[in-house]
Amino acid sequence: MTKHTSRTGAAGILGIAVVLGGCASSGERPDGELQTAESAIQQAVSSDARDFEPVLLNRAQNKVADAEQLIDAEKYREASRLLEQASVDAQLAGARSDTAKAEQAVEEVNNNIESLRQRIEERQ
Repeated sequence: MTKHTSRTGAAGILGIAVVLGGCASSGERPDGELQTAESAIQQAVSSDARDFEPVLLNRAQNKVADAEQLIDAEKYREASRLLEQASVDAQLAGARSDTAKAEQAVEEVNNNIESLRQRIEERQ
């Protein structure tokens, strides 16, 4: 084997390694997804999710914390997936919290209506 052939082979192997390394890379830093997840958590907190859906809210917060560790380890794809899940969990916690508050309001209105009916019946 000549020097030229061995250099070509080495260059080819190096090229393949670079291509494979590029395919195996973790993608881009998911900073946008991190902001989205944190925003979704803040909205859920504003919707009183701590009172109505604390488990789901905590799950979202834990996923963000885990994703931050993955970002530090440059495992961006895995972090991105976790951040997407955290956003969905937080949005669901907020929606369920809003639903629970609406149900409480409906119950209160119904109780007030029933109380008014009783008063009207008493006066008749």
